[in-house]
Formats: sequence, C-alpha cells, structure tokens
Amino acid sequence: MAVDSFQNVFKIPELRKRILFTLLMLAVYRIGAHIPTPGIDSQALAQFFARQQGTLLGFFDLFAGGALERMTIFALGIMPYISATIILELLTVVVPSLDKLKKEGEQGRKKINQYARYGTVVLSAIQGFGIALGLEQMQSPGGAAVVPFPGWPFRFIAIMSFTAGTAFIMWVGEQITERGIGNGISLIIYAGIVAGMPSAVGGTFELLRTGEFSIFFVLALIVFMLFVVAVIVFVESGQRRIPIQYAKRVVGRRMYGGQSTHLPLKVNTSGVIPPIFASSLIMFPATIASFMAVPWVQDIAGLISPGRWLYTLSTVILIFFFCYFYTAIIFNPVDVADNVKNYGGFIPGIRAGRPTAEFIDRALTRLTFAGAIYLSVIVVLPTYLISYFNTPFFFGGTALLIVVGVAMDTMAQVESHLVMRHYEGFMKKGRVRSRR
Repeated sequence: MAVDSFQNVFKIPELRKRILFTLLMLAVYRIGAHIPTPGIDSQALAQFFARQQGTLLGFFDLFAGGALERMTIFALGIMPYISATIILELLTVVVPSLDKLKKEGEQGRKKINQYARYGTVVLSAIQGFGIALGLEQMQSPGGAAVVPFPGWPFRFIAIMSFTAGTAFIMWVGEQITERGIGNGISLIIYAGIVAGMPSAVGGTFELLRTGEFSIFFVLALIVFMLFVVAVIVFVESGQRRIPIQYAKRVVGRRMYGGQSTHLPLKVNTSGVIPPIFASSLIMFPATIASFMAVPWVQDIAGLISPGRWLYTLSTVILIFFFCYFYTAIIFNPVDVADNVKNYGGFIPGIRAGRPTAEFIDRALTRLTFAGAIYLSVIVVLPTYLISYFNTPFFFGGTALLIVVGVAMDTMAQVESHLVMRHYEGFMKKGRVRSRR
C-alpha cells in the first residue's frame, strides 16, 4: 500500500515536475559545494580543519554540507541569509516602518524579503572578508600556509567568490520555494546535512571493522537514533488546540457564523532556532581558542567543551532563553486575540479582548516551557554520546532535529498536492501536519 501511495506522487504532472525541478536544483547546489575558491592550498586546509572538530567552524560546516571545510565558493552556505532574515524579524519589533510593512500582506512581505537579500549580500561580504583574513593566518600542523600568496588580490577574489556563492544559494532556495515543492532554504540545509551521512555511516562501520565498536553498540546506536527520530516526530506534530466559537450574525438576508474551530498552538513554536543559536554561542570560545595560544582562553574553552557539566548547563539556559525570546517575536497573543474578536469569535468561558490574550499567553508559556525541555534533551543527550563514545557528528541532536523536521514539512507539502488531486496520501489514518 505504501508503494501505491508513493506512485501517486508521479501520477500528477505538476507535482512530478516540481519534484524533478527540486532534485535538479539540489544537485546543482551539491556540485557547487565542490568548486574550490582560488588561491587556497587544499591539503594544508584539510590538515587544519582536522583539528577543528567540535568548534564553531565544524558546526557551520555541518550546515554548509562540507563546503566550509573544503573552502569552496559555497563556504558560507545559507547562514548569512538566515541571519539577515532573523535580524529583520527582530527589527520589526523596534522599527515601526518594518512592522507596518509586515502587516501589509503579500506586498509587504516581498519588500521585507528584498531587504533580506540586500542584508545577505552585506553580511556575506563582511564574513567573506573575515574568513579571507583568517585564512591568511592559518597554517597546517606541518607549518604550510593555507594561503600561499596572501594580500588584497586574494582577499578580493575570496570576498567575491563567497558573496556570489551565497547569493546563488539564496536564489536556488527561492526557486525551489516558488517552482519546486516549497521550503527551499530548509531543503538546502537538509541536503547539506544529509550529504555527510554516507561518510558518517562509513566511519561507524570502519570502527566496527577495526573492533573499536562492538556489534551490540552499533545496534544500540541505531535503536537510539530511531527513538530520537520518533520523539522528534511526536513532539513536532504536537499541538494544543484552543477551541474558538464564532457567534451567529445576519448580513442582509443571510446568516453567517455559528461555527466551531480551533487555534492550534505548537509545542515547539520556535523550531530549530534555539539549538542553532545556543550551539553557536557555546562553541564560540572553542573557536577563539583554536586561533589563540592564550592559556586562560583555552581553559575556558575546555570547561564548556561538549560533555562537560558547564557546557550542558550553558546550553540548556541558552535554549530556554531563545525559545521564549523567539516565540515572543513570531507569535503575538494580543494580535491573535484582536483578530479573533474582529471576526466575531471567542473562546468558550473567556471574554473577548484582553482576557483572551492573557489566556493564550498562559497556554503558550506553558507549551514553550515543555518545548524548551524537549529541545534541551534532544540536543544535550546525543552530545554526551558523541563525547564519550566518539560517534560521528552526524548523529548529533541538532542535525537530527533539522533533518526530521524538514522531512515532515516536505511530506506535508506533497500530501497537500495529493489531497487536492483526490489521491490517497502517505498516511491512511490521518494527514501529516506541518510544523508551521
């Protein structure tokens, strides 16, 4: 039956074209991730990055699909675009003109996206300049310079290569969103992470072959991964449905309203933003320590390295902070309550207006607390597994969270196309709910 459901995908010409276009764009992205930046000694760079596991560089390389380690034209990945988008989201809270644009609908959204593109180019140029300066200072363990001929010619070429690469990835993501199956930026991150899966699996079996891992440990690792995936699917699909009742009203000779619906509040409203931000901040000292030979800096980096108690405590605190902070930015209970009131709706037993906003805020606060606990467990526990048993980085909680979440979103997109064409979808006893 599952095979029949999968075959239904290719029975719809429009959906088939969208899937093939998405696969083609992702293939182009993966090809570009292997085009090297001119002026860099690849062997010296590979030796340098061999020492950067567990630092911010290794973390960013996860989202770049290995392009940062090879220092290709896609070395910056899609992170500048994500950073620019998040910065604009934050600015809408304090800049009235941006907040007004956000409320203007489709045209306002297009204008904000245009600002995000400009911000992406600026951030890419700044980060590219910083990376070019850093590359000129890098040396392999044998003393070979990563950049044999440093200077402004190399810096200019590096800045142009990195900025153009990020702009092209941004364009690919937008094309997938418009002409593919949607979620273009998420699918690019997904493709970058999954690209490291074969090497991670191969490394695990190599450790099994050499006797460092036993067959029982590998089986336990697989069971643990399946359990984590099941937890992620369960929680990401979880919702608190607040009932909404619409009063009856007469317009002309017709009666409207009288319907019952619900307001879905997700358990994890903030998505994967808190783990990404928390991990970036925690790994920053380790990255600084890799460039500095100052003893006290390296001591601090050692205290907050993965597997240490200070690392765990700091990660959990930052995840809780970003969960509440980002949820407060993207979800405004006052606006939701006003919209419900304007359309004649109310929550049974709760007065419209401010009491409704307070009720939604209390429910969202409790859900965010549960979501923060869930994210902390997903991120921290695999870290101890990586630290104590030296398992591949692919099995980290943040990577699994992104991979499973994007896969669920993509299935929901395909499911909607199938249902519109009256085809049976992937699920027989219910539909796949999107994480949004």
